[in-house]
Amino acid sequence: MRIGVLGLQGDVAEHAAMLRGLADVVIVKKASELETLDGLIMPGGESTTIGKLIQKYEIDRAIKAKRLPVFGTCAGAILLAKKILATEQFSLRLMDIAVERNAYGRQKESFEADLEIPALGKPPFRGIFIRAPVIRKCGKDVEVLAEHEGSIILARQGKILVATFHPELTRDARVHEYFIKLITGA
Repeated sequence: MRIGVLGLQGDVAEHAAMLRGLADVVIVKKASELETLDGLIMPGGESTTIGKLIQKYEIDRAIKAKRLPVFGTCAGAILLAKKILATEQFSLRLMDIAVERNAYGRQKESFEADLEIPALGKPPFRGIFIRAPVIRKCGKDVEVLAEHEGSIILARQGKILVATFHPELTRDARVHEYFIKLITGA
């Protein structure tokens, strides 16, 4: 199993560290590097910057052409959304969700919370929310996996998974393991 981590900006090293022992990790900086992958993680970071870079290096076209399973966290979730509310920002439009950027506020409103995620079992998962988006709407084919205080924070559509929090900043690999199970069908 080879999982790529988009290596243009953001929490690249943290995702790579989380995947070690679960899969072979490839840091992706060129479109051609997607060819040998079974899945791709789009990390948290600055969604506008990552969006511009994936267009510049034509990684956006390669992701769509390869139809890879993709897991987006925070900024990655924004870039996978069909609609980003209140902005004309670029997105891949691969998942039928509408997201609101910085839904909880600025950096100083960042927080942590214990999350009940039935698909992961017990105990609760410690979610880290940093200038986090929220999923405001989901299409009929989107499965909501978790909410926090009434807002959708984890969802999947087929083999696309999005989290509005940062599971890579914890020591709990269950969300990454869930993504691998999506890929393998386990």
